[in-house]
Amino acid sequence: MQRTRNRVLAVARELLPQVGPSGLTYALLAERADVTRQTLYRHWPTRAALLFDLVLEGPDLGTYPQPGNDVRKVATAWLKSLRAGVSVPAVRTAALAVTAQADHDPDSARALVRISDDEFTLLYGPVLARLFLDRGRVRPPVHVQARRNRHHTGRGRG
Repeated sequence: MQRTRNRVLAVARELLPQVGPSGLTYALLAERADVTRQTLYRHWPTRAALLFDLVLEGPDLGTYPQPGNDVRKVATAWLKSLRAGVSVPAVRTAALAVTAQADHDPDSARALVRISDDEFTLLYGPVLARLFLDRGRVRPPVHVQARRNRHHTGRGRG
């Protein structure tokens, strides 16, 4: 059962950037994942539920931070992990679709609340603001990029 679910999510991640949220029909997904539509509805009774799982169960990028005593280091690692996650085209598309549909679709509104309803909202607000408002790639702030460039070229403080 979990293997089927994982396979469907993998196929959905592959298809979503190609066909968009409205083109990701259960008929297409069932055909490509080699499952029945009934199987899809059993796991995800609504499209919002599927998109929600695509956002929260994105691919393992291996960047999730390890617990530690240095709060700044852990928070920074966590935000980088979030940025890496929303940089995945399917995750970005799913998050934007849920947000766009939340005003008129109650299922999407509930999914959006579940995505953003935790104590970390204030931490990842700037990352999500870039994703939703700029609709562009989420990158580090300019001053972080400049610091990286100095570090990589050997022109650091000295």
